[in-house]
Amino acid sequence: MIGIFGGTFDPIHYGHLRSALELNELFELNHVRLIPCAQPVHRDLPKTTAIQRLNMLQLATQNQTDFIVDDRELQRTAGSYTFDTLTTLHRDYPEKTLLLFIGSDAFNEFTTWFKWRELFDLAHVVVTTRPNSALNPLNDYLKNRLTNDKESLKNERAGRLFFQQITQLEISATEIRGMIVAQQNPRFLLPDAVIDYITQHQLYQC
Repeated sequence: MIGIFGGTFDPIHYGHLRSALELNELFELNHVRLIPCAQPVHRDLPKTTAIQRLNMLQLATQNQTDFIVDDRELQRTAGSYTFDTLTTLHRDYPEKTLLLFIGSDAFNEFTTWFKWRELFDLAHVVVTTRPNSALNPLNDYLKNRLTNDKESLKNERAGRLFFQQITQLEISATEIRGMIVAQQNPRFLLPDAVIDYITQHQLYQC
């Protein structure tokens, strides 16, 4: 199984990395593909370019061999739709089961996503939660996809909805950017290599 972990990563921080590591172990994955969103369609544009965010992600994961940074969304000129990304992944890995990881906040907006029902034809959807996660009620379509059996994700190629509680560190990319604007030290919230890159390129200065 391959884990799909997307986001703007603006910047990548230990909250992202710890979640990806834990999910990799919990689901005994072949690897996790971290996919930076080039052109978000459900939120404001990132503060940095897609290439800068890709570079920071590569620096943050350079010693983690079971993390693969995937730039496929940067290769498209249109908006970054999860359906398009999963379609190409499904084509590239026809023998592998795909697990799409999304946070609880994103899942609350899930039914507004482009072709959200069709995502289940391509992957299982795993929602990462924590004890205080606030989740909207499931509609009938999602209820019919829900499973509490982790093994079913291995036995079926796609189509299931699964909730997984993980250790989510209370780290926010927005707060990190604010700290940098305020000339505060963000060390221990994100890798030193990423901080060095931010400093070198004078990112998030205003």
